[in-house]
Amino acid sequence: MTPRVAVVGGGLAGITAALACADAGYRVTLYESRPRLGGLTYSFERGGLRVDNGQHVFLRCCERYRALLTRLGVERDVNLQERLDIPVRGLSPGTSTAETFTAAGRLRRLSLPAPLHLSWALLRYPWLDTAARVRFVRAALALRAVDPADPRSDTTSFGAWLREYGQDRAAIESLWDLVGIATLNARADDVSLALAATVFQIGLLTEAAAADIGWARVPLGQLHGEAAGRALAASGVDVVTHAKVTAVRQAPGGWALSADDTAVTADAVVLAVPPDAAAALLPPGAVDLGPDWAAALGSSPIINVHAVYDRKVMDGPFLAGIGTAAQWVFDRTAASGLDDGQYLAVSVSAADEFVDLPTAELRRRFLPALNALLPATRAAEVRDFFVTRERHATFRPSPGTTRLRPAARTALPGLYLAGAWTATGWPATMEGAVRSGESASAALLSDLSPIRSREAVR
Repeated sequence: MTPRVAVVGGGLAGITAALACADAGYRVTLYESRPRLGGLTYSFERGGLRVDNGQHVFLRCCERYRALLTRLGVERDVNLQERLDIPVRGLSPGTSTAETFTAAGRLRRLSLPAPLHLSWALLRYPWLDTAARVRFVRAALALRAVDPADPRSDTTSFGAWLREYGQDRAAIESLWDLVGIATLNARADDVSLALAATVFQIGLLTEAAAADIGWARVPLGQLHGEAAGRALAASGVDVVTHAKVTAVRQAPGGWALSADDTAVTADAVVLAVPPDAAAALLPPGAVDLGPDWAAALGSSPIINVHAVYDRKVMDGPFLAGIGTAAQWVFDRTAASGLDDGQYLAVSVSAADEFVDLPTAELRRRFLPALNALLPATRAAEVRDFFVTRERHATFRPSPGTTRLRPAARTALPGLYLAGAWTATGWPATMEGAVRSGESASAALLSDLSPIRSREAVR
């Protein structure tokens, strides 16, 4: 009899695991409590536009995520830079406030091996003087030598490590946090050195092309959720939406699940849900993480501020800001379907100070920030302004996080975990989510294959 696999959760991790198990010939049912697939990457309708809940980007080094896009048949629906190029605007060095940001730089790579590929950009970067550039290079070379697998790296604060290697506040804010906040969803002082080293080693310090930036040309709901629905159906996966799994327990010969008061059974289960949901569903003894491990892992919020203008106010697909609440600004005009004016989305990571503020207050703060970054906005009419909030967007990558991230294989046979918060070695990114789904399905297939082989012999 073909083994039955239940995948709980329809985000990128669950989609990846379900496809892998179906491709291996197993009978797979995917349960998702929401009416859609895609997890934290989704879209909704507003005023005739298709709006993403947040701006999600990836890097060329995100090989497994890119492989998933290919598996879903949507690799042509993303842009990927031929060469890393980040326009940066901010306060002039030594300035604390200004109505218009006059300092401009560009992090554009050369056709040289890493880390020389950023040498010309650093020489022209206005927020670093000559001495600071030298100190930055020394710190970057030292970071290449950090072992992310060393427990001491995990318990060390990245900010403390940077200061030890001569990085002052200006260098941290204008370079290290420019990249780190967006990828780690936390500021340097709040990040494990192990995770920061992983990000910078893979993204910037090893392969020159690794950090080339990619982004969706279509709404995320189309790129992930709708495409996944088609791929799962074509692979024979039974997708059940509006189905909240409330209990998972061992049963004779496998597992029993309660999905909206309906009892179902499976030979193996992949829990691809957030850590708090996993903690509530995991039977006793499944993981050895101690009490309240999910609460200890914590979460970090991201908000996106959306502004629709009556005219074009920004050239290029995105812009990074220094010394401003508007960390990254993206042009989402074409992807949303807007055909008159320009739609900008401001992505704000590590948004603890903003996530609970009312929209009116965020408007009061962010429209002047956009005016400073993009002077053309001052003469433009704001047709719409709204905010999307993900209060638990990612786990907190704090020092000591590694011990709270469980492996894909639990202590109970037939029960597996997936999610960007599990022990992928990566931060909470789309790449990490896909890798977790691959790890969970690989462990499951390895464990069930001998059983399936014995049954075939009988």
